[in-house]
Amino acid sequence: QVRLVESGGGLVQAGGSLRLSCAASGRIFSNYAMGWFRQAPGKEREFVASISWSGGSTYYPDSVKGRFTISRDNAKNTVFLQMNSLKPEDTAVYYCAAVTTTAQIVGAFRRVDYWGQGTQVTVSS
Repeated sequence: QVRLVESGGGLVQAGGSLRLSCAASGRIFSNYAMGWFRQAPGKEREFVASISWSGGSTYYPDSVKGRFTISRDNAKNTVFLQMNSLKPEDTAVYYCAAVTTTAQIVGAFRRVDYWGQGTQVTVSS
């Protein structure tokens, strides 16, 4: 069992930045690729970013590419999502996700083994 706890959400103006953190506990953190999803009211949960166990591979959808950066610190069992140039359409609950894999290359997650509880990000216009 892996427990994921997000933090860092909040209210920010359009064009601003936020940094989300996700602290993991329970299993060997480096056994997992990590990622972020988001869900806006009335919409399906959307993949946002992923990072391989080593941090050597990352993947983003076009909607956030160039604005969001995912990173991880395996020594601290933490994954981060740096969000810059935020837009009102980025408003959502952001969820941390873990996938059991030691693959060197990651893409969009099609399955998730563990979810965090979510943190709200609100971008005002």
